[in-house]
Amino acid sequence: MSQPPQPPLRGADPDIVRAALDDADPLPGASDRAPVDMGGFGGRLDDRLIRDVLGRQPVYSESDADDPTADGAWAFTPDRLDEPVVVPPGGVRTADGDESVLTLPEPPAADSDAAMAAVTDALSGALGVDADTETTATDDVAVAFSGGVDSTLVASGFPDAPLYVVGFEGCHDIAAAREAAAAIDRGDDLTVIELSHDDLIDAVPRVAAATGRTNPMDVTIALPLLLVAERAAADGYDRLALGQGADELFGGYSKVVEPADDHRVDSDTVRGAVRETIETLPGQLERDVCGLSVAGVEPVTPFLQDRVVDAALRLPGELLATPAARKVALRRVARATVGLPDSIAGADKKAVQYGTYVSRELDRLARQNGYKRRMDDHVGQYIRELCSDS
Repeated sequence: MSQPPQPPLRGADPDIVRAALDDADPLPGASDRAPVDMGGFGGRLDDRLIRDVLGRQPVYSESDADDPTADGAWAFTPDRLDEPVVVPPGGVRTADGDESVLTLPEPPAADSDAAMAAVTDALSGALGVDADTETTATDDVAVAFSGGVDSTLVASGFPDAPLYVVGFEGCHDIAAAREAAAAIDRGDDLTVIELSHDDLIDAVPRVAAATGRTNPMDVTIALPLLLVAERAAADGYDRLALGQGADELFGGYSKVVEPADDHRVDSDTVRGAVRETIETLPGQLERDVCGLSVAGVEPVTPFLQDRVVDAALRLPGELLATPAARKVALRRVARATVGLPDSIAGADKKAVQYGTYVSRELDRLARQNGYKRRMDDHVGQYIRELCSDS
């Protein structure tokens, strides 16, 4: 399959990546060897395909390629290949197969004060609120904004960027975004992308093609992000700042609060359960990054910078999640360092597929087209019909 030229390596200088691979250093941006804003890498380097330990830059190759590193045999998105196979996170792929080189660290928990100080410092740098941190030009950045603590923290790092929220009329995310934007005096920066059923019907095949997935969960998560990216790109923005990674790294899911009593996780400790959610990031990023790439937009993910990841991995359980609150350390930074009002810093999470009503309305469309809930995977069947029709 012919394809236009692509840069061989994304996310980092080749010398930094070579040193990280040679030293088996999974988070080189957490040391002084790399820029403060380093957050993953992937591509072709020295006749091998590589992908960082969290898979922040997906890389694919043809399943039957004799040399997966050859021009035309690999790509950053699955839609550019006939039978794509993803490079595993932390892996190196050559003609001889895959080798795991980088492993996510498992440091012991730091004491609460030291852990909180490290997270505050890392997030302050990542969000650009540290006066000593070097910053890059941001006039090409837009922010995906749902009004929650994660996206509002991201928005604080880009004070001049436009904010975009997507959803159906009356949905949670649009209401929350309007309220949050007003609370931080950014109401004039907010663009609301209001969806219709026709928008869903048109977007579903494009999302499936971009991500290589047709299951309802992945499609309904990726679809709002793709539509925001397309609108931002149409408005002239090349990069989209996202809150990806905050829930996984900082204990944002209900299942990590009392893991010993929750069947959704294997661990019986908060730190262990959070670790399980962190390990789901590579698969999620394959979906999200590929969707953005199709829209011609590059993701900006402050919470996934190496320094932030390193600091989050050292948090004790009480700074991650308790029965009283989730994302404890992140919310403290939101209040004390960034100065977000408690209406935002303490807001509960609502998953994007539900907060935008995309999941609800896709289910409604499926039923209107004969796919009743009593049928097995009725929404998935409808998605596949839309893809075949397109």
